[in-house]
Amino acid sequence: MSDKPDLTALLGSRICHDLISPIGAIGNGVELLMMDGMGSSPELALIVDSVANANARIRFFRVAFGAAGASEQRIGRAEVVSILSDLTRGGRQLIDWQSPTDLSRREVKLAFLAILCLESAMPHGGTLSIDRGDQRWTLRGEAGRLRIDADLWELLSNPAAAVDIGPGQVHFALLRDEIARQHRRLTVEVGDTAVRLSY
Repeated sequence: MSDKPDLTALLGSRICHDLISPIGAIGNGVELLMMDGMGSSPELALIVDSVANANARIRFFRVAFGAAGASEQRIGRAEVVSILSDLTRGGRQLIDWQSPTDLSRREVKLAFLAILCLESAMPHGGTLSIDRGDQRWTLRGEAGRLRIDADLWELLSNPAAAVDIGPGQVHFALLRDEIARQHRRLTVEVGDTAVRLSY
């Protein structure tokens, strides 16, 4: 698997790369309008919020779905926290990210895919805790109500499981494949109010 190029990740990188510039240009245009005194209209406020949300999501998706590059490619903790903070601003999810200052981009890609899986189980919001210890990552999603699709979580526990995947669940298959690509072993624990992933 590692000898072949990851075409899915390359496609993700291409799409994110091509979208990030126009989204940034829209943001710059909005800032110019606000400097001209047009920032008080509800229509412009809606555009500002939408551009900020799109920018946050594209930055997150670029790491989660894009090519991670060589194993020595790095990403700083401050950048990761900035991405997650922008992504959850005004939402129902709270993410507590604990990690060393400097991280492998491949590790962060894996964690971001795991975050997407945990979020799928928490449609009404909740708290995500991500901790990178000396040897292992531990991610825990906790909410008053969870929505667990047993087949999808079986896909993570049993890579040989045959599960129909739709666009809204693609991160489960990508996490499974990335775990194998990085030669890691994933442990999944599903409870009544919490899901725990470790690898």
